[in-house]
Amino acid sequence: MDFTRMGKSLKPKVVIVGGGFGGLNAAKALAKTAVDVILIDRTNHHLFQPLLYQVATAALSPGEIAEPIRAIFKRQKNVLVIMIEVIAIDKQEQKVVLNNKETIDFDYLILAPGASHSYFGHYEWEKYAPGLKTVTDALKIRERILLSFERAEMTQDAAKRKAYLTFVVVGAGPTGVEMAGAITEIACKTLLEDFRNINPIETRVLLVEGCDRVLPSYSPKLSQHALESLQQLGVEVKLNTRVSNITTDGVQVGDEWIYTPNVIWAAGNVTSPLVKTLKVDLDKAGRVMVDPDLSIPDYPNIFVIGDAAHCHNESGPLPGLAPVAIQQGKHVAQIIRCSLAGENRTPFQYKDRGMMATIGRAKAVALLGRMEYSGLLAWLAWCLVHIMFLISFRNKVLVMMEWMWAYITYQRAARLITDRTSADT
Repeated sequence: MDFTRMGKSLKPKVVIVGGGFGGLNAAKALAKTAVDVILIDRTNHHLFQPLLYQVATAALSPGEIAEPIRAIFKRQKNVLVIMIEVIAIDKQEQKVVLNNKETIDFDYLILAPGASHSYFGHYEWEKYAPGLKTVTDALKIRERILLSFERAEMTQDAAKRKAYLTFVVVGAGPTGVEMAGAITEIACKTLLEDFRNINPIETRVLLVEGCDRVLPSYSPKLSQHALESLQQLGVEVKLNTRVSNITTDGVQVGDEWIYTPNVIWAAGNVTSPLVKTLKVDLDKAGRVMVDPDLSIPDYPNIFVIGDAAHCHNESGPLPGLAPVAIQQGKHVAQIIRCSLAGENRTPFQYKDRGMMATIGRAKAVALLGRMEYSGLLAWLAWCLVHIMFLISFRNKVLVMMEWMWAYITYQRAARLITDRTSADT
């Protein structure tokens, strides 16, 4: 089936799978290139994942961190957006296979399918411990958090009340640290005066990490700052501890069984199964072992970027961060332009501008170049960077206003329970 709306165009066709940071920036970078771009995603929106935890903790609404993909490209006439799922790649025939069994030809292919949460073989845990990758995930977690306080308010059983007021976050990377800090702030600040039969300050928030420090990818100094900030908030941090079982009743954390319906998974990622259909070498995390220019071996017109790519720099494999995917998307677009002009392609070189994670109100850690920051200065930098990365001016303004209101009042505007059935599943 011909999905192009450009008529019988003779321009090279670039198919991009995934509307995340990598795919979006690749398509934008091809705006003035003589190609037809087909951007395929199974949702109709680009999601700013670094702020997804704020939807899960009722600080922001989904529309403030997401933007319809069609709206983003409405003025870029060489881009056609299709909402459908790609289930396979046929390298030899130069086609992508859709879940309706139809295919789309390509001259160049950019794979940016992202990743989902990994349960390290225990996929039965997913229904008890949701991860945080999509708007649906975030809303489900938000419902669980808010419903737990409501149920604690109604029960007369002390054991049940304790379970409802207990939250376990598995994994102390940036997402886990941010979630644990945000839940504690909800209990101790936002909901403090909202209930009559419970005291939200009695909420127990545990952050469980298998390594010997939180934020393992950061320097020991920043990890220690993050640990101290979490402890100041009241988060109970368990290091060198692993989860061995999760059920509807609770979670086994090391030698302790914790009764709670509130387990949130932030412990790992697994690459989209789509990349397996490429039939190329993968690393232990399922990422494609790409060549230095981000193409796959023997197929210089097929590229893999973002969370799905295993790409090295001087210090090892690049992390699955938004700046990595953005730079890779732009680099692949440049390679396509060079190929069309008959010029040599260059290897990808990541420009590391730092990492940052927020723990709570005016608490954050940041590595910017060789400088390390913590506290208020790091938090302000975190706010500024995340505002800049949002796609639309509208979202920048809305998020900034929400943060200012929350900073002044400690209130979270999106504390709505709308789908109790979803929260219970």
